[in-house]
Amino acid sequence: MEARDPFNPWSTPLDAPCAPPFPFTFRNADILTLAYRTTPEAVRRLLPEPLRPISDWVLIHIYNMNDVDWLGKYGECNVMIGAELPGKGIGGFSPFLFLNSDGGLAQGREVHGQPKRWANARVEFRSDLIVGVLERNGIDVVTGTMGYKQTRGDLADLKKAIYDFSLNLNFKLIQQIDGRPAVKQITSRQLSDMKIHECWCGPCSVELRANVLAPLFRLPVVETGNGYFWRADFTLVPGTVVYDYLL
Repeated sequence: MEARDPFNPWSTPLDAPCAPPFPFTFRNADILTLAYRTTPEAVRRLLPEPLRPISDWVLIHIYNMNDVDWLGKYGECNVMIGAELPGKGIGGFSPFLFLNSDGGLAQGREVHGQPKRWANARVEFRSDLIVGVLERNGIDVVTGTMGYKQTRGDLADLKKAIYDFSLNLNFKLIQQIDGRPAVKQITSRQLSDMKIHECWCGPCSVELRANVLAPLFRLPVVETGNGYFWRADFTLVPGTVVYDYLL
């Protein structure tokens, strides 16, 4: 086997890296997207400066990642609120993000600055109902539902009605060993080679339960909108630093 270059590593351990390098591809992912309205105050509390809120709607994406380069099969949940970095970009900021893959967790935090924590997310098909669940510490923090494939949908309608979440904004924070900040940035990324195999929409329900280590309850449900179930392939590629606090 070819030896890895110890002076140009992507991830540690050097002989069994945890996080995958770019690009890597997700195939046949099942995604349940839940849309609900919260309070403007709740959105503002979770946005770091200089980001500005653009909406009081929350999007929760729950994924069955069925076939991923390096990482295999796992579940993930990305919570987004609409945000703008004036003059630089508009998209979905992730205040909370959960999954049950150590490689995906390491890659998300170390490279993108995504606030990934360990939890179990899954999309299930229960007779005529699609159910999305996020569980941590034995608590179903999120339970979302929509009817099984009742009306064909188009994600363009969701992006037009709520906000275009295809640009993902994140707050990246990494400390030096002596406690000084090493990296403090707003980063952005977009998925590449997106291929949507099917998309369905319909009214959804969203139930949140309190867990102080997975505090989605800080974005309380005021009104629910439509849910979207879609199945897709996409590739994760390098992103961009859109704001650097240390410069």
